[in-house]
Parts: sequence; structure tokens; C-alpha cells
Amino acid sequence: MSEFDLIRAFFTDIGPKRADVALGVGDDCALLALPEGQCLAVSIDTLSAGIHFFPDCAPEAIGHKSLAVGLSDLAAMGAAPAWSTLALTLPSADQAWVRAFSAGFAALSKTHGIRLVGGDTTRGPLSVTVQVHGYVPVGAAVRRDGARPGDLVCVSGTLGDAGLALRGLLAGEAVDPALRRRLEYPTPRVELGLRLRGLATAMIDLSDGLAGDLGHILAASGVGAELDLVHLPLSPPVADVVARTGDWSLPLSSGDDYELCFCLPAERAREVRELGAGLDCPIRTVGRIRAKAGLACRLPDGGLYATDGSGYDHFAAGGDAARLIALRDKSRISAATQSLHSQPSAR
Repeated sequence: MSEFDLIRAFFTDIGPKRADVALGVGDDCALLALPEGQCLAVSIDTLSAGIHFFPDCAPEAIGHKSLAVGLSDLAAMGAAPAWSTLALTLPSADQAWVRAFSAGFAALSKTHGIRLVGGDTTRGPLSVTVQVHGYVPVGAAVRRDGARPGDLVCVSGTLGDAGLALRGLLAGEAVDPALRRRLEYPTPRVELGLRLRGLATAMIDLSDGLAGDLGHILAASGVGAELDLVHLPLSPPVADVVARTGDWSLPLSSGDDYELCFCLPAERAREVRELGAGLDCPIRTVGRIRAKAGLACRLPDGGLYATDGSGYDHFAAGGDAARLIALRDKSRISAATQSLHSQPSAR
């Protein structure tokens, strides 16, 4: 199957029809109309096999996650999703794989009303790049630089589930399906992000861990924060690991949560908790912004937990290398990778 056959078969009609799309997939450029009074919010992410997902990950899950991470960025700005573009690099024109990938991408597109309007397909190591575009009224975007001393620090959902799933998979252990779903099918908090416009003073999505991502808010806002670790929202499996080991790195630094971390004035706390309840998305206050720079993490016994405030970093020493070595040591994954790359060429 040729590149253009793949596009026609699997990518020409993803997402609902939109009046702001004058021309979508199939020409040299898409033609898009930006409504009056709206800013365009744009984000782009690349997911690569062996770094962001296991090579034997279900293609539906890769399709879902490749769009979800961008939708999470839009949510963090309080932007409404509108359009996406997709650059897909494939080892071969495997129709069954592409069909399943497209189904995962399309299902999440439909859920959030975002239309695929263009992209590219190439041959090479498996990699997915998605750019998302959304609307936010002029002056209404929730940025990272608005946190002020006295603001509460809040997070949605639970933290550390995806990190625990990844830890188990790298160790070759059986992983609770619910945890693996949190890793491979993250839920972008789009509606929550929209509803936090005018409430949150600063916001970010948690892709690289609470400590590191909150650190971006602190740096942009010129403030510090203190977290009360006893208040971190943990699922039972993550809470069990923390209780047994005393290691808080799962909820603080493991990444891939794709929840929202945001700040707001203390007097709005009840309003936001009720908002979360109405969206079936629990919200927990986990700390407070302070004037003193830096991030302090207070343990349940009142002591301080040592953290350098960093999250996942692709270029940190040993970061990706350690993950790749672990992946290559798994014979089932090596076999899956070999199988994928040995499919007949499209050209």
C-alpha cells in the first residue's frame, strides 16, 4: 500500500466536521478560519518507540496517547481543541497496524471534537508527531506565570499510576491492567481546563512529574511552594509502594500522569472542589505557594523529603539510555520490534 493509499484509507475523515475548516486533508495546506476574539493555542509533541511507548504497545493505544498528550497541553492553557496535524513515521506500510492506530486516534478526536486537517507519512523508525491547535479567548489563557504567594496548589486525579506501570513493565513483571491503562491511555482533562479559566492563576499539565512541572510554574511566577506529601492523591497501589519503601518518587517525579496542576486563591477552593465533583474528576489541594524560592516537600511526620525538583529529562545522563537498555533486555519486545521492522516495504 502506498503512502497516499494509507492517507486516503485511514486519515482523510478523522474527527467531526467543523465550520472553521475550509479545507482539510488532501491538499498542500489546510485552510482554517480563526474566530474573531480568539487566540490560537498551538502545541506539538513527538512520541518515539522505546522512549515514550514500548515497541509492542497496542497501536490503538499509541494512536490515543499521541493525541492525548497534545490535548493535555491545550487543557493546561484553558484552550478548546479545534484541529490536529499528524506526522507518522513507519517501518513499513502495515495496514492492520495503521488501521488500529487510526481507530485509537479517531476515537479520542471524536470525544473532544478535534479535526485532523493534515500531516505527513514517511518510512523509518516508528515515531509519531502530533500538533494540536485550539481556541482561547483573548486574555483568558491560563499561563504558568500567574501564581502568587498564598495561592493553593491543586492537582486533579491521582499521581504515580503510570510511573508504577512503567516500573513493572521494565522489570518484566505482571502489571495491573488499570495501571497499564493509565500509562497507555491517559485522560486529557480538557473540560476541567476550560472550566478553570478565570479561577486558576497558573496551570500546567503533569507530563514529567509533579516536582518538575510545578517547578516550571514556580520559575515562571518568581515564587516558591511547599507541598504536603500526605495530601498527594494516590491510588491504593501507589500508596502501598510509598508506605513500604518511603520513596515518594513515583508521585513526585515519574511522569506520564497527564493530570493538571494549578494554583488558585484560597477563597476559591470550595468552588473548585465542587467543579471537580461535577466533572467526576477529583481535585486535591496539595500545598501552597510561598514567596521564598524553591520547592519544599513536607513528609507526613513533619520532616522534609529531599528532592531536586526535577522531572523526566530526555537528555539527562543515563535517562533514555537506561530505558532503552531495559527495553532491549526484554526478549518479547525485541521480537516484536524485529517483527515490525521485517514487514514488507511499501516502496
